[in-house]
Amino acid sequence: MAMDEHTDITTDATTDVTADRTEDVAALAGSDDVTRYPIAPGYRVNVRTGPGTKYGIVRTLPYGMKVPVYCQKPGERVTGPYGTSNLWDNIANGQFVADAYVHTGSDGYIAPRCD
Repeated sequence: MAMDEHTDITTDATTDVTADRTEDVAALAGSDDVTRYPIAPGYRVNVRTGPGTKYGIVRTLPYGMKVPVYCQKPGERVTGPYGTSNLWDNIANGQFVADAYVHTGSDGYIAPRCD
């Protein structure tokens, strides 16, 4: 019975993530000049309302997702597959992911600092 409960939760979360991803793609459809960076393979990364793990989770990115980085902001230091960093990437209005999970090709800023 516990297995069925877990399956239901996973299915619901996947449906919500797919809907969010579709909305994000539609919102950015007119901006072809935006560079997108891949999330580390094998990771589903939490998107948060601010630059740290104490901020609320907005959604979770699916495997294989690429994200735009509009600006970056210092925050909580996080260790991920691409090292340890206090940089957080703004991927949409009020949405941040830890840069340590995004393959930007740099350990420093690749976008302007967020205000």
